[in-house]
Amino acid sequence: MIKRFILVIIMMISTFSTYSFSKYAADAKKTSYASYYNDKFNGRKTASGEIFDNSKFTAANRSLPFGTHIKVTNLNTGKEVIVKINDRGPYSSSRSLDMSKAAFKEIGDTGRGTIPVEYEIVD
Repeated sequence: MIKRFILVIIMMISTFSTYSFSKYAADAKKTSYASYYNDKFNGRKTASGEIFDNSKFTAANRSLPFGTHIKVTNLNTGKEVIVKINDRGPYSSSRSLDMSKAAFKEIGDTGRGTIPVEYEIVD
């Protein structure tokens, strides 16, 4: 009886750990919309503990691990930029990324509030 219980526990742990790693599959490309941070956030702490700087190439995402580098492609222009995830957000369900202003400028026009993007993990 105890052996069967231990076997079930081991199977559950291996199933859950496989699921959690597959959630961040490096080859998975996702599409969504991205926006950029207002300058008023400069100097504030991010969820990772870093100090936010709108001139660095960083972004916020609700689920990717801090320190993850992703390639973000503007679906309208094909321009690309690599950013590091260092914050949580955005808190709008219509967007998956809040990018620093510098990163957003690399691939889009800050006169527009959002751009359609595709993003994928690169490291």
